[in-house]
Amino acid sequence: MQKKGRREQVLLERTVIYTSAVAMDEQALLGLNPNADASFRQRALAYFEELKISQDAWQGCAEALAKGLYSDDHVKFFCFQVLEHQIKFKYPELTAGQHQLVRETLMTWLQAQLISVQPEKTFIRNKAAQVFALVFITEYLTKWPKFFFDILSVAGLNPRGVDLYLRILMAIDAEVVDRDIVHSSEETRRNTLIKDTMREQCIPNLVESWYQILHTYQHSNSELTCQCLEVVGAFVSWIDLNLIANERFVNMLLSHMSVEVLREEACDCLLEIINKGMDPVDKTKLVESLCQVLQTAGFFNIEQEEDVDFLARFSKLVNGMGQSLVISWTKLVKLGDMKNAQETLQAIQAKVPLMLQLLVHEDDDISLNIIGFCYDYLHVLKQLSVLTDQQKTNVEAIMLAVMKKLTYDDEYNFENEGEDEAMFVEYRKQLKLLLDRIAQVSPELLLEAVCRVFNATVQNWQSLPFMEVEVAIRLLYMLGEALPSTHGAHFSGDVTKATALQEMMRLLVNSGVSEYQHTSVTLEFFETVVRYDKYFIVEPQHIPNVLMAFLDHRGLRHTSPKVRSRTSYLFSRFVKSLHKFMNAYIEDILNRLQDLLELSPPENGLPALLTRDDQLFIFEAAGVLIVNSEYPAERKQALMRNLLAPLMDNFKILLNKLLGEQDEERQATLADCLNHAVGFASRTSKAFSNKQTVRQCGCSEVYLDCLRTFLPALSCHLQKEVLRSGIRTFLHRMIICLEEEVLPFIPTASEHMLKDCEAKDLQEFIPLINQITAKFKTQVSPFLQQIFMPLVQAIFEMLSRPAEENDQTAAMDKQMLRRSYFAFLQTVAGSGMNEVIGNQGVENIERIVFTIIQGAVDFPDPIAQKTCFIILSKLVELWGGKDGLVGFADFTYKHIVPACFMAPLKPTFDLSDAQTVLALSECAVTLKTIHLKRGPECIQYLQQEYLPSLQVAPEIIQEFCQALQQPDSKVFKNYLKVFFQRAKV
Repeated sequence: MQKKGRREQVLLERTVIYTSAVAMDEQALLGLNPNADASFRQRALAYFEELKISQDAWQGCAEALAKGLYSDDHVKFFCFQVLEHQIKFKYPELTAGQHQLVRETLMTWLQAQLISVQPEKTFIRNKAAQVFALVFITEYLTKWPKFFFDILSVAGLNPRGVDLYLRILMAIDAEVVDRDIVHSSEETRRNTLIKDTMREQCIPNLVESWYQILHTYQHSNSELTCQCLEVVGAFVSWIDLNLIANERFVNMLLSHMSVEVLREEACDCLLEIINKGMDPVDKTKLVESLCQVLQTAGFFNIEQEEDVDFLARFSKLVNGMGQSLVISWTKLVKLGDMKNAQETLQAIQAKVPLMLQLLVHEDDDISLNIIGFCYDYLHVLKQLSVLTDQQKTNVEAIMLAVMKKLTYDDEYNFENEGEDEAMFVEYRKQLKLLLDRIAQVSPELLLEAVCRVFNATVQNWQSLPFMEVEVAIRLLYMLGEALPSTHGAHFSGDVTKATALQEMMRLLVNSGVSEYQHTSVTLEFFETVVRYDKYFIVEPQHIPNVLMAFLDHRGLRHTSPKVRSRTSYLFSRFVKSLHKFMNAYIEDILNRLQDLLELSPPENGLPALLTRDDQLFIFEAAGVLIVNSEYPAERKQALMRNLLAPLMDNFKILLNKLLGEQDEERQATLADCLNHAVGFASRTSKAFSNKQTVRQCGCSEVYLDCLRTFLPALSCHLQKEVLRSGIRTFLHRMIICLEEEVLPFIPTASEHMLKDCEAKDLQEFIPLINQITAKFKTQVSPFLQQIFMPLVQAIFEMLSRPAEENDQTAAMDKQMLRRSYFAFLQTVAGSGMNEVIGNQGVENIERIVFTIIQGAVDFPDPIAQKTCFIILSKLVELWGGKDGLVGFADFTYKHIVPACFMAPLKPTFDLSDAQTVLALSECAVTLKTIHLKRGPECIQYLQQEYLPSLQVAPEIIQEFCQALQQPDSKVFKNYLKVFFQRAKV
């Protein structure tokens, strides 16, 4: 009677719940249709939000699912989404009756699927499976221990039931097992407990259900069979392997390997079994038994298999088996179990012929999937003291396979590289790793093989297809990294010691292969001569031939823009490396480059051979040749003027055009051209060094002329951002390269740059002033005193401008400007020019120092705070002593000391943040500096006035002052961190 009464009560509860469920908003549901108009879609969205926050309105969705009230797929999906939200975020708030309702809703819906006319769409089944999984992880350990038995009892072997059961298992795997999903420590504990409980209570039953499904549907329903194989593969990593790796299961999986529609999934499932962590001896036995069966069944006869998709999966399986054996071997060697290690090594060796077949397969995906095993096998060989003849043969076979697979195929599109081409480039990178590993196992073998292939190919390049020629040169190029000593040690001036590499380079540059009419060969030629630049130091007689290749139709004047662009960069590198050997050809080179260095004005309509970015490299190369030549200073100056005069002339013409131009698009084009002219001049200056300064080369006047030419553009109101940016960069270069002759240009430039500027302009201008200050120090003191307050006021005005509350860009610009301002003050104070600030008048000094204190305390920006404390300690050092600035000692006690306490006490001052700790470290330095300058007076002030005002306990005050007086500043820094950590608890 009791049981009957309880059941009636539950039914009554459920009836009450369903009847009290809020009716669905039919109008809102119309908006779920993808073709509905925007207003309906908006209403549906609002309705979803309403159901999410409602305590019981979701029950309408539960009722709709349980009773099948709607046939529209989008409405059903919507109902599951509402349910999903309740379970994810509101489940603890629901009553026991509502929990019961969720469970019964899902089971009722599941039962209905078995008898419905049409199966649900896949996206609905997947969403339902997710909801089941969410209920499972919430209730399995407490209220629903028979979760799987209940589902299995409903699903049975009904195909629709099985489909949903398998989808639910995969959804549970995603929630509980999937390692790609990051879980909190609490979720991880819960997931571990769920797996432990499942192992105890139901895993054998689940495994049995999988066997029955596979057995029942293997011939009649490939989709369900594949789903089931996926489930087995997912679960095998954490369940007892003996439940799966047994005769009946493995035999069934192997039988699936012979069924076309099942074998790819069967392959993946076997791979998951192989990948399961286990004892190395047991793993070897498992792999070997599986291999034996596969071999007997004929799966190792690769050449007879035409299905490349299956072979790609099979290749992964073989790769997994090989890598598992290598892991077992490594573990056994570490354990000192040499007997089993030797047996495992023999097992690895036995897989090599199959591995090689897959590696050389014409399909790159199949080859790529086996590379991991190849790499690990070579790693094993590297650790063996002596290689057998067979192992040496294997190494050679891998190497020949790599050489073959590096080759481009006919379909590779060099002019318009797409996804296929990108995949081949990545594949080549993996092959290169194999080549590097071969070099570690047997460098002599690699060098000999490359030499053989290279010589045979390059000697007959005219009669061979491009892909063979390209790969031969590519192999020579790859030796540079595979054999690290190649760059220097392999090139010797002694003819008797000429190496194989030296001979290959000689053949490369003398063979005429640079004339080959294919971009891939041309590029490989230039890449290789630049990689082996050290060769030309030994045999400089070949430099003219290579220079000509760079300068003519093979390089900078090639028909392909791609070749011209890459060659520009490589030419620059070649010149930088070997300019000492080019003195005899400098003027010839410069003459040949002349037309490439022209600043092509936008109106001539002719496409330039080189892009502006490519031209930068050529200008730099020209600069390097001139500066490092053996010419006297007058000749260097003449050559540099010849190089830069056309830029200056063009600049003046284009600037005049810009000033009179009305069309905005045309203005932008002209400004861009002007900017590049400045950029080209900047780039030539990179050639100078401490050994070859601008002054020593007699080029100062040329660059001063550039300054005179470029600076007037700062007063141009059109496109000012672009123009200022380029000229600012040029000024940075000139401050580095020129001496005090640059100084007269700075005031005018500064005046223009500070006109009509934005926060970003100011922020980018300040580093220029910092650079001048740091380099010229007292020489620029008068200029700094003059510009100091206008610059500071411009910054204050910019920082005080109101901005939109949510304007993140404006907020970031202000933060960066504030940092730049403090960096400026730090540079001035740190360059020993305290008079620059000291001569600004009492009112201005006070205002500036207040901004520093504000920066240290009020803004939650640890980078700026650190800078502010550095400035404060510097000012205390300069002005805080007995003979310092009048009134500064008073100011120190009233404002600087409190700042050192107020800043770290702020809630935003995060002592677990590395930048903030650096700011605190500078705060400690400031307090140490105050103590150093004021002595016992400082201690007395802290003991008797300031710290008591903060209600600090007397014993802590004593402790603080003792730490401050320690001679080792590190002791006080550490103490201060602890002091504020305690204060903030």
